[in-house]
Amino acid sequence: MIRINENYTKLKASYLFADIAKRVTAFQQANPDKRIIRMGIGDVTEPLPEACIDAFHRGVDEMAKRESFRGYGPEQGYAFLREAIAKHDFQARGCAVEADEIFVSDGAKCDCGNIQEIFAGDIRIAVPDPVYPVYVDTNVMAGRTGPNTGGRYTGLVYLECTKENDYVPALPTEPVDLIYLCYPNNPTGAVATAPQLRQWVDYARAHKSIILFDAAYEAFVRDPAIPRSIYEIPGAREVAIEFRSFSKTAGFTGTRCGFIVVPKELKAWDDAGNAHSVHALWNRRHSTKFNGVSYPVQRAAEAVFTPAGQAQTKQLTDFYLANAAIIRAAMEKLGLACIGGDNAPYIWINTGRDSWEFFDLLLNNAGVVCTPGAGFGKCGEGYIRLSAFNSRANVEEAMERVRSVLS
Repeated sequence: MIRINENYTKLKASYLFADIAKRVTAFQQANPDKRIIRMGIGDVTEPLPEACIDAFHRGVDEMAKRESFRGYGPEQGYAFLREAIAKHDFQARGCAVEADEIFVSDGAKCDCGNIQEIFAGDIRIAVPDPVYPVYVDTNVMAGRTGPNTGGRYTGLVYLECTKENDYVPALPTEPVDLIYLCYPNNPTGAVATAPQLRQWVDYARAHKSIILFDAAYEAFVRDPAIPRSIYEIPGAREVAIEFRSFSKTAGFTGTRCGFIVVPKELKAWDDAGNAHSVHALWNRRHSTKFNGVSYPVQRAAEAVFTPAGQAQTKQLTDFYLANAAIIRAAMEKLGLACIGGDNAPYIWINTGRDSWEFFDLLLNNAGVVCTPGAGFGKCGEGYIRLSAFNSRANVEEAMERVRSVLS
């Protein structure tokens, strides 16, 4: 008899986005002539930047010639991409990140889910609430929690992000080992200031904790005072791992490319108290379980850092931020309090009622799909998330539909 990993049975019966899809499918089947506008899941809609497409084509053409064909590449990523990332994303902004501290992957979601494998099963995990579900579910699968009781898993430390603390949580009042932070935040669209992040870095250094910093949306930051990397904070190299993605920066959601930064100073300890290099541990895990991102995709990602690529990706993120401004203005005109949308592509809206009830209201009466905040955690109840990733025409039509329902 083959036994299962019973930790999987602790997971909630349905994943947030699967539940959304089920309700949308039922509505579409009952209303086949109604056009749905999806503003829930944060998938991009605009084509890849021209510079990336040109580089992608050149990479594919190289694969068609014996003299330039590539087989297995380095699991950590080709040097040309890692060096471009280090130079443009970090060193140009005063962050001391070297190319060999960067591991190219097929996206930040996978890295956020996989990183926990190199740590002990009994460590204490702190997660924000509202939370990107991957942070929680992968630790449930690994057996670091008890059952889900009242909407939260026993064994996790939840860091509440609320209007009162500007959606940046207070430091934990009990010891924690691994801390998940995401800024600009998914789902709230909130940002963290340098003094706020400095508190977390100082806490991690004092308690020998590690911060897992998800910066997948850093390209949307327009306020120069807001950090785009945790490594802008002194001492962060000793205590932080950063996750980045080309998905929202350059539209690679279907192309798949991201990366993780693991500084060489970062240490973790075994049961005997001996320090180990987290960089070395991750390199071992990454090399064992991953065969690398395809060569043409990495060439396309490299093109993001060319002058043309930089201009085109900024144009792309500016486009989505303009969508976000339209959404936020429309919601505020209806009297709904919002955050996000200025340095992030998400707008977090206080509905004043049950999240799923509001989801059904917009779906059934306006044909607009949002994401109910309750799906992100207890502190998300009463909120919805709207995504700016859509065409301008869809955003404008969706806001007009919502206005007709709510006004």
